[in-house]
Amino acid sequence: MTRARWAGVTLVVAATLAALAWTFLHVDPVPEPPPGPLPTPLGWTAQIDLLAGDGVGGLQEGTGAQARFADPYGLVVDAQGVVYVADAGDNNRIRRIHPDGRVDTLAGQGEGWRDGPALQAQFNTPSQIALDPAGNLLVADTGNHMIRRIGVDGTVSTLAGDGQPGFADGAAAQARFNGPMGVAVDVQGRVYVADTWNDRIRVIETDGQVRTLAGGDTPGNVDGAGIGARFDTPVSLALDSHGNLLIADLYNNAVRRLAANGTVDTRVPAGGLVSGPMALAVTHDDVLYVSDINGKLVQISAHGHAMALVGVPPQPRFSRPSALALDADGGLYLADAASYRVHHLHPAVVPGLARQDVPTTPPPALIGPAPDAPLPATEGRWPLDPQQGWHEVVGTLGEVRGSFQGESRHHLHDGFDIRGDVGQTVRAIADGKVSSPFGAWSVGDQAEGLALDRIRYIHMKVGRDPQGRAFDARWPQLLDLDGKLERVRVRRGTRFQAGDPLGSINRMAHVHLSVGASGFERNAVALGFTGYADAFAPRITGVEVLDDGDQPIKPGADGRVPISRLGPGVQIVVEAWDQVDHNLPRRRLGLYQVGYQILDAAAQPLQGYEQPRFNIVFNRMPRERSATLVAYAPDSGITVHGSAVTRFRYLVTNTVRDGLVETGRWSPEALPAGDYIIRASARDYSGNEAVGPRDLKVTVLP
Repeated sequence: MTRARWAGVTLVVAATLAALAWTFLHVDPVPEPPPGPLPTPLGWTAQIDLLAGDGVGGLQEGTGAQARFADPYGLVVDAQGVVYVADAGDNNRIRRIHPDGRVDTLAGQGEGWRDGPALQAQFNTPSQIALDPAGNLLVADTGNHMIRRIGVDGTVSTLAGDGQPGFADGAAAQARFNGPMGVAVDVQGRVYVADTWNDRIRVIETDGQVRTLAGGDTPGNVDGAGIGARFDTPVSLALDSHGNLLIADLYNNAVRRLAANGTVDTRVPAGGLVSGPMALAVTHDDVLYVSDINGKLVQISAHGHAMALVGVPPQPRFSRPSALALDADGGLYLADAASYRVHHLHPAVVPGLARQDVPTTPPPALIGPAPDAPLPATEGRWPLDPQQGWHEVVGTLGEVRGSFQGESRHHLHDGFDIRGDVGQTVRAIADGKVSSPFGAWSVGDQAEGLALDRIRYIHMKVGRDPQGRAFDARWPQLLDLDGKLERVRVRRGTRFQAGDPLGSINRMAHVHLSVGASGFERNAVALGFTGYADAFAPRITGVEVLDDGDQPIKPGADGRVPISRLGPGVQIVVEAWDQVDHNLPRRRLGLYQVGYQILDAAAQPLQGYEQPRFNIVFNRMPRERSATLVAYAPDSGITVHGSAVTRFRYLVTNTVRDGLVETGRWSPEALPAGDYIIRASARDYSGNEAVGPRDLKVTVLP
C-alpha cells in the first residue's frame, strides 16, 4: 500500500473514532428529576429558638419576647408562614405570630360565646386549631363544647354544637360534644373532631351533618371497627399522607390510627418513649412527631422507630408541650402552654454549612416559665379552714424523700406541706382554671391530686367529700361495672374560685401544695400565708468531708481532718435542719440554702471565700432526677412517712440551684500545706442564719 493510500485510511479511521467518541462523550443530558420534598432526617439534634412569649402569663401584643400569652395551646401555620395560636386561659383569643415576629389578635375578646366580627367574638378555652382548604380557621372551642369557624372575611361562626355538654349526632346545630379538644380538616373539607370527654372521634361532613366515626359509650383501649373501638381521652388529631387520621389517645399513652375504612389500630403503643401524648404533627413521608405530658418531643419513623429529640437527659424538657406544627423547612413550631411560650425547633448546624450535613451542639435553650414571674394571687389563704388562720407546716421545697421500697434518697420534695386531719376539706387558695386535660390523677392513691392553673393540690380525694360524694357537677365521676370509682374527669376549662372545695384530705393527713409548671416548681413559701412566721434559727449539727468512696475522713490525733493536696479533691457535707414558729418540736424541716467558706487557721476567709458559697439553694426545683443524689449525701432522708428521724446531709460542694444540677469537689491543690477551717453556712427562707458547730478544722498535707 502506498504511503498516500495508507494516510487516507488512517484519516477515515481517525474520523470514525472521533465520531464514536463524540457520540459517547456528548450524549444529551438526562432530565433532572422533578423537584420534591427531601426525606425527613431522623434523630436530628434540635436547636430550640424562642419564637414568642416572655414566660409570664398575660395578654400583651408585641414582637417576639415582648408578647405574652395566657395558655398558648393550639398551633397551625398558613402558606404565608403566619403562625396562629389558640390562646386560652384568661385570654380566650386566637392570636397570630407574623413572619416578622409581630404578635396580634385575630379573634376573640373575653371568655364566653359570641359569634360575629372577629374582634367582638368570644371563645371559652380554645384548644387545637386547623385550617381548611379555603383558608378558614377551625377552632375546637373546648369550654363551649363547640367547633367554631373564623372565616377568611374575619367572621366567627359556630360550625357545630349547641353549647351544651353531651353526645348527639345529626344536624350541626343540634349536635352535642363534650369538651372537644382536637380538630383536623382533610382536602375535601371534612372536619374531624376529637370529642375528648365522649371518648369518640366525630366528623362534620361538608353538608353539615355530624356523625361518629369511632369510639363508644365508655373509655377503653380497643382496636377494631368504628363504634366497636375504644379511646380514652383523645386530645389531638393529625392526618397522614394516606388520609389516615392519627389520634393522641392521652390516657392510653398511645397514638391510634383511624383508617378511611373505619378501622382503628394502634400506631404507637404504650410502654415506649411516649407517655401521655398531647400533640401530633406528620410529615409528607409519614414521619410522626409527638409531644407528651412529661415534656418530651419524640420523633417516630414511618417504620415505628422512636427517637427522643427533646426531654430525655441531658436534653432539656418542656413543661406542657401542647401543640406542634411543621414549618416549610423540616423544622417544627411548638407551643409550651404552661411556660407561656411558642418555640421554633430546627436541626442544629454549624453556621454557614448545610443544615442536614453538619449537626452541632445547640446553644442553651430559653425554655420554661420565667423564673421571676408573678405568683398566683392568694391573699394569704391556706388550703384548709380557717383559710386566713395559721396551720402547721410539715414539709418544704427540696427536702429529700424516700420511697416505700426503702430508698432514702429517692426524690426531692417539690412543694409545701400543711398538716390537716383526714377528711378535712381542701379549698382553692386562688381563682383558677383547669388548663390541662390531665387535670386530676391517681384516684384512691395516696398521691391523688388536682392541677388548677399553676397550683397542684395533692393527697386528697379529688372533688369529693370523705364519703366519696361529688361536691357538684364540675366533678364528673367515672365508675367501673361494679360501681367503683375509677377516675374523676375534670374537663379542661373548668373554673374554680378561691375558697371553693377541691377535695378532702386522704390518709396522708396533710395537703401538699406545688406551685409552678411541672419541672419548674417555685418555693411556695413566697405565696405568703397569713400567720406564717419563722424566727427559728436553723441548726447545724455537723460538718465532714468525704473521700472518693463517699466515706468520712476521720480526724487525726490533733482533732484535724487530713486532706491531700493532690487527687480529685473532697466532698464537703453539712448536716442541718430547720423549724418554723409554732411547729411541734419534733418536726424537722429542710433548709432553703446551704454553703461553705474556706478560712485560714486564724479564721479569716481566703480570697474568693469572703462570702459563703451557697451552692444548694431551693429557689426552684431542678428538672433532673439525679438532683437528689447530687444535693444529699448518703444517710440522708427517710424511707417512709413516720420514721423517727429525718436527716438532711447536704453535699455543698455540688450545685443544685436556679434549675442547675452539677457535681463538684473542693480541691486544695493551690493552697500551701498547713491548717485551715471549713465553715458551714445555712439559712432558711426567712433569712435566719444557722447556729451550731459549723467549723471543721482540716490540715492540708504537703
